[in-house]
Amino acid sequence: MSNVLTVAVTPRIVTTGLFRLLDYSGVMAGALAGSLVVRKDTRFQFDYVGVIGLGMISGVGGGIFRDTLLQNGLPLALDNPVYLYLALGGALLGLFFGSRLVRRARPVLLVVDALGLGFFAIAGATRAEAAGLGTFPCLLLGVMTAVGGGAMRDVFSGRTPRIFERGEPYATSAALAVMLFLTLLGYHVQTGVATFCGVATGFLVRLLGVRYGWKTRAMRLSED
Repeated sequence: MSNVLTVAVTPRIVTTGLFRLLDYSGVMAGALAGSLVVRKDTRFQFDYVGVIGLGMISGVGGGIFRDTLLQNGLPLALDNPVYLYLALGGALLGLFFGSRLVRRARPVLLVVDALGLGFFAIAGATRAEAAGLGTFPCLLLGVMTAVGGGAMRDVFSGRTPRIFERGEPYATSAALAVMLFLTLLGYHVQTGVATFCGVATGFLVRLLGVRYGWKTRAMRLSED
C-alpha cells in the first residue's frame, strides 16, 4: 500500500476494551470542558439546567452524530447508559467545581481538553474503520466526533460554532491525529500503537497550539 491516503483502509477487528476506553474518556473530558465553556459565557446567563444540558451535549453530541451517520443500530450513547452517566458526571464537575478548577487547575483543564480531542478523534475513526468505511470517510467521522459535541453546544447556545470561526486550530489538530492513525494502520502497524500515536498527536498539537498561540486566518474576500 504505497499511498494510504488514497486507498481504503482494510477493516479489522477493533478491540472493544480499547475503543470503549477512548470513547468513555472523551465523553467525560468533553462534558467537563463543555460545562466550563458554558459557565464562562458572558453573553447569556445559563442556570444549572443550561450548564448540565450543554455540558452533556458537548460530551455525547459528537458520538451521536457519528453513529447516526453510520446507521449501524442505536447510537452508543443511547444504547449504553454508561455514556450518559459519564457525560452527566463531567457536567456536574464543571457545575459544582468550575470556578475552583479554572482558578487552581487551569493547566490540568487544558490537558483534559487536549486528551478529549485525541480520544474523540481516534474513537470516531476507529468506529468508522470497523464499519468498513474508506480512508476519507474515516477521517471525516473522526474529526466530526472530536468537534461535533462542541459545535452542537454552540448551536444550542445560540452562536456560530467556534470551529468555523477564526481561532485555535481545533479541527486541524483532530485531522492530523486521525491522518497519522489511519496511515499507521494502512502500513499494518499494531492497532494499539497506532491508537497511542494518534491520540498523542492530537494531544500534543492541541497543547502546542495553545502554548504558541496558533490561530487560523479569517478568509474574507477583499472588496476592490
